[in-house]
Formats: sequence, structure tokens, C-alpha cells
Amino acid sequence: MSTIVKIPWPELPTAAWRDTYATLHLWTQVVGKIRLAKSPWLNHSWHVALYVTARGLTTSPVPDGNRSFQIDFDFIDHALRISTSDGAQRQLALAGQSVASFHAGVMTTLRELDIDVIIDEMPNELPEPTRFSEDRQHAAYDRDAVKRLFQILANCDRVFKQFRTGFLGKASPVHFFWGSFDLAVTRFSGRRAPRHPGGVPNLPDAVACEAYSHEESSAGFWPGSGAIDYPAFYCYAYPEPAGFRATKVRPAAAFFSEALGEFILPYDAVRTAADPDRTLLEFLQSSYEAAAIAANWDRDALECAPGRPGVVREV
Repeated sequence: MSTIVKIPWPELPTAAWRDTYATLHLWTQVVGKIRLAKSPWLNHSWHVALYVTARGLTTSPVPDGNRSFQIDFDFIDHALRISTSDGAQRQLALAGQSVASFHAGVMTTLRELDIDVIIDEMPNELPEPTRFSEDRQHAAYDRDAVKRLFQILANCDRVFKQFRTGFLGKASPVHFFWGSFDLAVTRFSGRRAPRHPGGVPNLPDAVACEAYSHEESSAGFWPGSGAIDYPAFYCYAYPEPAGFRATKVRPAAAFFSEALGEFILPYDAVRTAADPDRTLLEFLQSSYEAAAIAANWDRDALECAPGRPGVVREV
């Protein structure tokens, strides 16, 4: 039985796990697309997301006729488990194997469980994608790096859920989007937004337009790539209100990335802080306030005091 990394907020140097990151990203897309293919559409594509568990990531129950099934990534024992509501279960090892091999193994196992599903094999939101069944290039799996990523996601999930309690308006669950490979939580003002222009790589414009149908402030954690090639927290507003990017957010290490159009807080600034949870909450709250104030949200109607365990919210 393997054990988890014991460092509360562990290091995750990008260069050391870049190949594993690319492989794991594609594996989560395979599993996410299975949920997408079987689930009725939910606003802002919330029906496709994965969720953090005590051991990794899960689809949560996915409908399949008069039963359901669930696919779980176990990043502690490094296994993929597929379970059905009628008691069947199969397990596949998470180890160094190509995306093509992983895809074939998952689809074969689903057929063994009498789960009929066809997915779009082209990865989303990635440049120059290769069909899952043909991708033999991405095959790395560093167990230690995956454990570290999971510990970070578990910490983020915990803090994001605390942050979510301070909002009365419409807010998303804390969920993991496999297209962009980030853990996110989103608040909404309640107002319609202008139509999104689309243009996200390998993502239908209709999906982007539906996802950004309403005014929002979204924050999350991302392992990084491209212009921000290191793990980081982010916050953006859609549509971006005048004055948003000029706002000073906390802590001092946070900055506005012109390349991405969002506020960035390097993960290492949280990891090395005297109180990482408090530092992250400070970033989440101040960057949200930057959006809400600039866009003139009805904060009195939308906000409340943060929740406390076992204490009923005063009304």
C-alpha cells in the first residue's frame, strides 16, 4: 500500500514532471469525455467536470439507462476504478502506458460492464491534438509527481470550498475541468454576459458561448504551461470590467498577466507562506472583490459571512 506525500503543500516543479503532466491530462480527457457522452447538458458544462475525492478524482455517478456507473482515479494506490450501481467493479493500474493503451483499456473494460459509449477521440483545448487511439507518444507516469499534484488538489479543494461559503448568489461546485486541467470555483452576478467570441483551441465555439453566458468571476489552480510555465492560482472576470486589471490584489506576489488576461498568484508564494490557507483565501477574496467592485455587482445581496462548521448561517 503506497502512502501520500506528507508535506502539506508540496513542491511541484514543472520541468520534473512535464511528460507525466501531459499524459495525465490526456487520460483525464478520456474519462471526462465518457461522462460528457452519457450526461445531459448542464449549464456552463458543469456536467463534464471531475471532482476531488479523498484519493484522487471522480466522475461522480454517471447515468446509464436505469443504472449508473462511476470512474475514479486513485492517486494513492495508482489505480483507475470503474464501479456500477448494480455492484460490478473493475480496476486498471495507473502506470507508464501510452494514451492509446489507456484509452483501449478503459473502453474494453466499459464494454465488459455492458456500458455502451462512444466518445470524440480528439483532445480539447490543446494545440496539434492526436486521436486518443493513435497517441503513443504520451506515456509517462511519475507516481511521486502525481501524488504531489493530488495533495495540492486536495488542499485547494478544501480552501476553495471554504471560500465558496461566503457567497449567497449562484456559484459553481469546486470542480476539475479536464479540458484546461484546472480546479476551479466560479461566482456569478446574476446578469447576462455579452456573447463570448469563441476561438478556444479545439473547442466548439458553441461550448464557449454557453459556458460564458452569464457575468462571472472565476478562480482556480492550474499546473501551468505556456506563458505561465509553473503552477499558479488565477482569477479572471468575464466580461472583464473597466479598471479590473489595474486593481491591486493581495498578497504582494500576485500580479495581472497581460498574456492570459487574469490575475496570477504563483503556487510557490502560497506553499512557502507562513499560513498557506490564509494566503490563498486572501488572493481569492481580493481578486473576486476586484471583479465585483469594477463591475458594480450587488454585493449586499450576493455576499455573506464565511461559513463555520455546525453553525447555522444567520438570516
